[in-house]
Amino acid sequence: MKHRVELTSEQRSELRRRATSGKAPARELLHAQVLLKVDGRGPRLTDAAAARETGLSARTVARVRERFAREGLDAALGRRPQPPRPQKRALSDAAEARLVALACSEAPEGHARWSVRLLAERAVELGIVEERVGRESVRQALKKTRPSPGGSSAG
Repeated sequence: MKHRVELTSEQRSELRRRATSGKAPARELLHAQVLLKVDGRGPRLTDAAAARETGLSARTVARVRERFAREGLDAALGRRPQPPRPQKRALSDAAEARLVALACSEAPEGHARWSVRLLAERAVELGIVEERVGRESVRQALKKTRPSPGGSSAG
């Protein structure tokens, strides 16, 4: 085993408390059990044996052991930090409003009406969006609005 787990008596008692309390997330409980089973001062099970006893894969046991060796107890018990998520919306509310206003304006010369492609291109030209915007983002923004025929609500 490349990454040995040697728990201190304090760590061992903390892990036993966590593993038996049932108050922590399931992942944390299982990882605590793994560390107790692969402890060099305790049973020192192999990854495969610890995996059989905990119901995890041998690879998961190896990853928990490695995280303990490299980053410590809290890192081995907790979840890995997730990478930052990209922004979900391509268009802000203000950009959507300007895009809808553009779509309601007269179509460019040589065109009978605005196409989604034309709107996407013009949005970049006018600085409504910083770089480029996908046609699907434009389509979804326009789908949210329901233009009223004739412009009046009287019917």
